[in-house]
Amino acid sequence: MPSEFDLIHRYFQWPVTHTDLGGGDDAALITPAPGHQLAVSADMLVEGRHFFENAEPEALGWKSLAVNLSDIAAMGGVPRWAFLSLALPAVDSAWLDGFARGFRACASTFGVDLAGGDTTRGPLTINVTIMGEVPTGMAITRGGAQAGDEVWVSGQPGRAALALWHLRDGTALYPTMRDDCMAALHRPQPRTGLGMGLRGLASAMLDVSDGLLGDLGHILASSGVGVRLREAGLPTALLLTACGDAGLAHKACLTGGDDYELLFTAPAAHHDAVEAAAHTAGVPVHAIGTLVSSNDGCCIQRISGRMETLEMRGFDHFTSDH
Repeated sequence: MPSEFDLIHRYFQWPVTHTDLGGGDDAALITPAPGHQLAVSADMLVEGRHFFENAEPEALGWKSLAVNLSDIAAMGGVPRWAFLSLALPAVDSAWLDGFARGFRACASTFGVDLAGGDTTRGPLTINVTIMGEVPTGMAITRGGAQAGDEVWVSGQPGRAALALWHLRDGTALYPTMRDDCMAALHRPQPRTGLGMGLRGLASAMLDVSDGLLGDLGHILASSGVGVRLREAGLPTALLLTACGDAGLAHKACLTGGDDYELLFTAPAAHHDAVEAAAHTAGVPVHAIGTLVSSNDGCCIQRISGRMETLEMRGFDHFTSDH
């Protein structure tokens, strides 16, 4: 039976490029670039709560790092160092081979060093701490939005939710879009290039992990503003081609989580610059509403012109059943 250190050496040690001292010692040594702050985030994935028991290990390896890279992207940062800790019920070489391969592929794609971590025996749990760099004073937080700013979302939120509902509840998806939705759920693409491109343009930003409405509520609370969304601006056309149900497409876009798209606000004067930054990053963006005074809360203008109040509730691990 391999020891803890054998597992780390075999599966989770590879050459580093911008780490002074990586895994294998008591602590890693890193030197941030001059004039930069460190952005640090941690995320835990628990089997049966965040991923299915039969989840494909290579995709799970990719996703466990990608969701953390998305947090750095949401701050406008560059991801640099990751720390991985695993609780494993048993040593399964085939599972570890696949997981490590997916994790390393994601790290290589986005230029991240695996700088350390830990392993132990227990229910399958994956914990990643990510560290990135952002020029001092240029981090994009949740608290800078102002009334009059436009609200934007990147990519196609809702595909991951449709995939989850398909797997969990049997929601029907057209075969032409099924693989696309599954890829969004299992191999999310962190928008690091777009996040960096929005420095100096976005007034507030976060990534969509618990549903667009619920996560937008964090910006509103942190910035002390309200929002008026436009139903006509929501990117639901592709979702409709996946499920054929306009109501379900609308629900997936607004309340589905696990997309890891960027949700951000920017002054209207930056509209063209935001579109240019998105074009450079190769990521589509959609202007979906406008911020208003906090007294107006959250409402949506339906295509008919009717205004409707929305509940800004997202996924919560301690109140949700799934």
